[in-house]
Amino acid sequence: MTGRSTPAVLPPPLRVWLGPIAALATLVVVALGVLYAGDSKPGTVDARIGAALDGVGPPWRHVALAMDFLGEPGGSVPLVVAVVAGCLLLRRPRAAVLVVAGVGIAVGTATLLKSVVGRTIHDGHLSYPSGHTAFLTTLALAVALLATGRLGLGRTAGTSLVLAAALVAGAAMGWAQVALGAHYPTDVLGGWCTALAVMPVTAWLVDRMADRLIDRKADAGRQEHR
Repeated sequence: MTGRSTPAVLPPPLRVWLGPIAALATLVVVALGVLYAGDSKPGTVDARIGAALDGVGPPWRHVALAMDFLGEPGGSVPLVVAVVAGCLLLRRPRAAVLVVAGVGIAVGTATLLKSVVGRTIHDGHLSYPSGHTAFLTTLALAVALLATGRLGLGRTAGTSLVLAAALVAGAAMGWAQVALGAHYPTDVLGGWCTALAVMPVTAWLVDRMADRLIDRKADAGRQEHR
């Protein structure tokens, strides 16, 4: 519909690509979950990548620890609050709702999947998928979607920006998790795909609910003037 008081958080041109990407990401999450269900050892790919990244020393270890902190409550909460505040300052309430809802759903989904899959690392800690990676990737996707709307980017440019943001955030946090020995590389991939699966659907739902609320207010206003 036209005449919306707030821009959509999922621009229509991006739905063409992000929908199928979300579906593919969901399949990857499920496939890896089934493959590593109940496992407590790294797979072949995990072992090769882990051997190259595990046990980094200073100063890169400090960088990895700083990245890891962003996924902990002490780091993630202020980060989310800052992004939400930025959305509100830019008068993008839908984007603010998306940040909170997207992060909550992505992290909640990752936490639930950990219990369902039951993959463990280091003394029985549940590891699949990586909640840290899902969190930072989700936040990056929300910011990228906001930027896409603000800049008025088209399908190709907008999708490229969104995927680039997700790739950078996922790679940065994923590297930190593997380097610190907190997750297997496939846990990181699962967390990244969890964010890609959740965010487009969440954004679509936020837009749909916001549009319905606007329509109801408009209908109520028209009835009052009759």
